Amino acid sequence: MAEANTLRVTWVHSTIGHKAAARGTIRALGLHRLHQTVEIADNPVNRGMIRRVAFLLAVEETGAGRGGAA
Repeated sequence: MAEANTLRVTWVHSTIGHKAAARGTIRALGLHRLHQTVEIADNPVNRGMIRRVAFLLAVEETGAGRGGAA
């Protein structure tokens, strides 16, 4: 069974001084602590949330679609 592509998202900058919407988006991505890393599905919904708070995150693409034999 093929695994879908994922994104590795790391919270790198604090939300102190930012709007509540940015804090809510960070929480919706599954991040609870600064420097925490989570892997989430690579889909348009998650890409949109990441785009809204990109200045607070570090993102790298991972998953089955990146090289290697099947």
